[in-house]
Amino acid sequence: MEQQLSAEQIRKLAKRLDDAFESRNNEEIISYFSDNCAIELPGIKLSGKDGLGKAIAWMYRYLKEIVLVPITIMVDGNTFFEEFIVRAKVRGGEEIQVKQTEVLVYDDEYKVKSLRLYFDRLQLAAAYASNPLEKIMIKQLSKASLKGLL
Repeated sequence: MEQQLSAEQIRKLAKRLDDAFESRNNEEIISYFSDNCAIELPGIKLSGKDGLGKAIAWMYRYLKEIVLVPITIMVDGNTFFEEFIVRAKVRGGEEIQVKQTEVLVYDDEYKVKSLRLYFDRLQLAAAYASNPLEKIMIKQLSKASLKGLL
């Protein structure tokens, strides 16, 4: 049975992790995770620090000058919930804002054993589109995904 961790300590560690992402300090980011951590992004699951490294490399391949702006933060037991906005530059220097949510579950040693990150893949894809045809296709998919709601 896991012990009850300090909510304040979890908040501090999560803030340091966000700061490490913003400063692109891979060693520090990895130090916050357990060796057998699980990473879940939309459509993919990765495991261990190798999987974490792949997720970090993927994010930095597309996002430059990252700023994370918290909206809502909650801690429940060993679980940290955060809704936030990612402000970043993508290739070509275009600035984007993407709303995301993360769930971090900590182990008894205050290491992240599970990270689940949720975001709108179409919104992110629109920022990565490099030619007019891609942009039109993504716009049409986004519009179609809302059919019946608007």
